[in-house]
Amino acid sequence: MNGIIININPVIFSLGSFELRWYSLAIMLGIIAAMFITVSESRRKGIPENEIFNLALWVVLAGIVGARVFHVIDQWSFYAANPSLSWQFQRGGLAIWGALVGGGIATVAYAKAKRLPLAKLLDAMIPGVLVAQIIGRFGCIVNGDAYGGMTNLPWAFIYVHPGALLPEYLMGVPTHPYPVYEIVWNGLALIGIWKLRGVFKKDGVLFLSYLPVYALGRFLLTFVRQEAVWFWGLQEAQVVAIGILVISMVLLVYWMKKPAIMPGDKDESAAVD
Repeated sequence: MNGIIININPVIFSLGSFELRWYSLAIMLGIIAAMFITVSESRRKGIPENEIFNLALWVVLAGIVGARVFHVIDQWSFYAANPSLSWQFQRGGLAIWGALVGGGIATVAYAKAKRLPLAKLLDAMIPGVLVAQIIGRFGCIVNGDAYGGMTNLPWAFIYVHPGALLPEYLMGVPTHPYPVYEIVWNGLALIGIWKLRGVFKKDGVLFLSYLPVYALGRFLLTFVRQEAVWFWGLQEAQVVAIGILVISMVLLVYWMKKPAIMPGDKDESAAVD
């Protein structure tokens, strides 16, 4: 039987009812890394770093809520029967699309309230977001909650620890290492974004370039992932990815064609907002 044996306890240690899991640790490290990268990028763009630290709390809270809501909706039959587990996100089950939607709403609201340049702010956040996504997927490798379908590929994952969160019928069976696929895709996207961040002269283009790149990768890679099918044989993440891909491409074309507002123009205040 070909594959890489994953026999790691998802729980690092427990104290009473408290558990520290590798998944939770990866999420925390991802958030910290994203925050410091965003602070550095924001400083380069002239955005006060104290605003980033203030924004971080709202983005994290809104992102976690959005991520959990999307996950619960996707797995509604399970959580309808086990409602008490709906908010136990420390065990796993945070949908990245929900995190992006929740965090995005918080960012837009904060930028409007503080009159920060939204396009610059979003561009500054993207490298950190990708780093956080990559780190978070390492937690998924141990957790076993982002599992692929059965395969005979030599790099397949074979989960054998009873604490892994994949279904029983996949325990001890070679499966696609979905988190690794996404780590590689996001790593390549990060390299591209990092190189282009000094090339694009217009604020907002970097953010609008990230969205279709990630959406395309998520749509394609999810074909090897095992989740609930919504319709047309597509999973929730793929349905959302199609919508994001179309909308972001339209917005990117529109934004690229829209004339940049120069300092001193009458509409300068609109650009700041």
